[in-house]
Amino acid sequence: MKRHTKWIAGTLAITLGFVSVVTHAEEDSFLTLGVGYEFSTGKYGTTSSTDIVTVPVTALYESGPWSLKLTVPYLRISGVGDVIVSSRSGGMHGTSTTTTVTKSTTRSGLGDVATMLTYNLYSGEENESGIDLSGRIKFGTASTALGTGKNDYAVQMFFYHDIGNFTPGILFGYEMLGSTDQLLLNNVYYGALGSSYSFSDQASAGVEYKYSQQASATAAEQRELTLYANYQIGADVYLRGYLMKGYTTASPDSGYGLSVAAVF
Repeated sequence: MKRHTKWIAGTLAITLGFVSVVTHAEEDSFLTLGVGYEFSTGKYGTTSSTDIVTVPVTALYESGPWSLKLTVPYLRISGVGDVIVSSRSGGMHGTSTTTTVTKSTTRSGLGDVATMLTYNLYSGEENESGIDLSGRIKFGTASTALGTGKNDYAVQMFFYHDIGNFTPGILFGYEMLGSTDQLLLNNVYYGALGSSYSFSDQASAGVEYKYSQQASATAAEQRELTLYANYQIGADVYLRGYLMKGYTTASPDSGYGLSVAAVF
């Protein structure tokens, strides 16, 4: 039995990254553990920058058509000015974190823990194509200095198809954001379009473009472009890196990340 492990990642990004492929033979279930380092910076419509460092620890368990992913992030946010920072974090699917910066501060601690359950609705011959349906909950576990303290809920569908060494994919999602009296947030539609290219069984690279509706009356929509690469550095050990560029005041100006994952 072959499996495609799709690490839809982002720049806390959430950006969303698209498809890196890990193939396993004769296995019905397995566990993937990973850790990463991600950095983003942006002015978000102000004259000063807000920097975000995220260290996500992830666990992904896959069995048959089902997969369950848990992401536990550590956050450090440094910024000045009245800025609302939104971000989605990587792994198979990512979390969203919202924080308000009112003066020059550096705050750190546990971020919002997220879990995602995915079911493979369709898998073509030799897994050359597929459709995944996912539900995600971001729990408001971060302190009010790092998050809203409210839960977010999302549902999304991901389509992919292999064309030779290329694997294009498209994702559509809807997220219900938790609001507070101080920060009124709207539910949003979001999506991503991208493709990966496999150079060999060990190496691949890709590009992804993400869009999300504006989350509040005063925020802009999110538009971000991500370039990423994956490389197998050992038996069932995988390295991933990415570079990100944002194109609106609701997105980081730029970002990068590196992560390592091992499959058991």
